Amino acid sequence: MGSTLKTRLSDAVKDAMRARDSARLGTLRLIQAAIKQKEVDDRQELSDADITAILEKQVKQRRESIAAYEQAGRTETAEQEKAEIAVLQEFLPKAAEPAEVDAAITAALEEVHAQGVTGPAAMGKVMGLLKTRLAGRADMAAVSAQVKARLL
Repeated sequence: MGSTLKTRLSDAVKDAMRARDSARLGTLRLIQAAIKQKEVDDRQELSDADITAILEKQVKQRRESIAAYEQAGRTETAEQEKAEIAVLQEFLPKAAEPAEVDAAITAALEEVHAQGVTGPAAMGKVMGLLKTRLAGRADMAAVSAQVKARLL
């Protein structure tokens, strides 16, 4: 069974080859390599959700690299990483609006409090719920900070 996201990535690689867009092609090939590596490691075909998780991880790594490069004064390398993030985000679901993220956090908090969970354990439960609801659509580090602020 072929994944639609995987097919989109494959088509994008072909388009980048035809357009001779080497920067975009390099990023797309890195994504494909990460997907292939995960498939080989797990010995199974990845679903769209699995591929989305890989893309999120790649974006997170690049955001961390950008911060490090900017701190070191390597703006050219940071710009290259930003360009790679733009390519990666094309394949992630549309980002959630701030109001939507707020509503999801509120709903998750109410759900967890209804189960009687409070304190540090609530943080883990809430983040578990939000990770599935906002997968690929929000920066989970920022969401985590919002949840922590609301729990205090």
